[in-house]
Amino acid sequence: MTAPTLPGLTPDTPPSTDLPDTVAPAAGSRAARLALPMSRQVLTEMAAEYGVCLRPVTLRRTDLHTGLTEVIDLPCGSTREDKCQPCAKRARRLRQTQIREGWHRADEPNPTGPNPATEAQRELVMLRAHLEFAREEAQRSGQFDQIPAIDQAIAEVEAATAAKGMRGQIAPGHDEDDTGARRTRSTRRRQDAPDLPRKKVEPRTLGRVYVAPDGTQHRPSMWLSLTLGSYGRVLPDGTPVDPASYDYRRAAWDAVHFARLLDRFWQNLRRCVGWNVQYAGCVEPQRRLAPHAHFAIRGTIPRAVLRQVAAATYHQVWWPPADQPRYTLDRPPVWDNDQTAWVDPDTGEALPSWADALDLIDTDPDAHPAHVVRFGTQIHAEGVTPGTVHAQRTIGYITKYITKSAADCHKTETDRQRDHLDRLWQELRITPCNERCANWLLYGIQPKKAHGRLQAGRCKGKVHQRATLGIGGRRILVSRDWSGKTLADHRADARAWVRNLLGVTTGATDAEPVDQDAAPAYAWELARPDDADVPPLQHRLLRALSQRAQWKAALLAARDKAAQGASPLTVPGSVDQEGRA
Repeated sequence: MTAPTLPGLTPDTPPSTDLPDTVAPAAGSRAARLALPMSRQVLTEMAAEYGVCLRPVTLRRTDLHTGLTEVIDLPCGSTREDKCQPCAKRARRLRQTQIREGWHRADEPNPTGPNPATEAQRELVMLRAHLEFAREEAQRSGQFDQIPAIDQAIAEVEAATAAKGMRGQIAPGHDEDDTGARRTRSTRRRQDAPDLPRKKVEPRTLGRVYVAPDGTQHRPSMWLSLTLGSYGRVLPDGTPVDPASYDYRRAAWDAVHFARLLDRFWQNLRRCVGWNVQYAGCVEPQRRLAPHAHFAIRGTIPRAVLRQVAAATYHQVWWPPADQPRYTLDRPPVWDNDQTAWVDPDTGEALPSWADALDLIDTDPDAHPAHVVRFGTQIHAEGVTPGTVHAQRTIGYITKYITKSAADCHKTETDRQRDHLDRLWQELRITPCNERCANWLLYGIQPKKAHGRLQAGRCKGKVHQRATLGIGGRRILVSRDWSGKTLADHRADARAWVRNLLGVTTGATDAEPVDQDAAPAYAWELARPDDADVPPLQHRLLRALSQRAQWKAALLAARDKAAQGASPLTVPGSVDQEGRA
């Protein structure tokens, strides 16, 4: 059989190298139609470009006086790019503004402290004191039938604290399920941890001021990176050289308790330097999938002190031993309704309760913590001068991954990376996350407040999810006295700047106060996408896109007009260069 040849070529003639690499598809063919852009995709891309929420929350507002209904779209407020990119970018700009305003402050964010208590607040505390006294008297005299009513009154008083303008609880409640004595551990430092100097923490958050020879003053700050230790040698792609010797168990336990280690670090640092150090940063995974953190620190601290505090910081997990599971996922303990406890599937013997397991630790003089979390030796710290390109670049570096889930920060492109992620996740699935975690059943212990609905290996905690990589708490960490503002305050500042630029004199704060005792004027309910009065999503995106385009045009025109004036405007970080708030 003769091989087919191209027209104009003989079998002995090599094909020409001048032929085009790609040939344009013929008009009207399927390939030509697939090359045309999708109209709905173009709409989605333009909406994202103008900052329109792609997954709005649709609410129906009904005027109770006229009966008129109106469908209103609200932004979803997602902080993840894979869910809604415009909302996630807006949240990232807001966090960058928060870091920028608190990083190089020259004044205290909260100089006056809390306001003095009002007479109504003091009366509320006195009422709480009388109820606590009455409860103690009822318990001492054996009138236990009066205790539930007193507890109900105490709960009502505690709930009224927020309404009266007070923060927190006056006193902890009386938990009937936790009648045992509080367990305490020795605060003596470990012998293998270096000691730290301890100073009285001054009530200030500002760092040192440096004076140059010409008399100018400088108040620089720092950024810091904290990393966990090594679990085995890894390749440049983050995968272990020898997966069999890589310590996945310690990696999983360190990731679960990394947040507590960070809290202990800031406590030790403040006690070591003697002032209330403020920070703002983000927790993210390294390429090897171990968590580490980047922080902006107000003020300067010697690098030697930072390394000393990091080396001396640790967190001990005083839990029952959990070195090796006693049961497997395919044959876990079973629930016995007669004993109301989890029992061994072979012998039927009840597993030790959580309290019994802790009692064994308390009575054993040679007991050791189940796990100890420490930082690694890689501690990176740099000084940052305010108003420089380095400062702006560092803020972007700190917040580069806050809109992604932990597992999406680094792409898994090879089989080695996928296997490494799968091994870590399999270890996280069976790692206990708290006292009530169902995974304690695998280690032969009934978790605290155990019930028959527990499923070992299927705890609903965030640390067990594949997308979190063990980082179950908040990934964005900001100290209390960082900027003196909440995220709502920063949003209000951005809106106020836009209103001032456009010359709008009225805002949400100018509305008439609403009488709390008056009947509500509107009724709100969540609208379903298939409701008759809810337009299709594409129609709503088109209207929102048009509105955003008009806002942008008006804002850019106002900025150009203001730029021609005498005084330049300062644009807050939550409004980008294209005029998107």
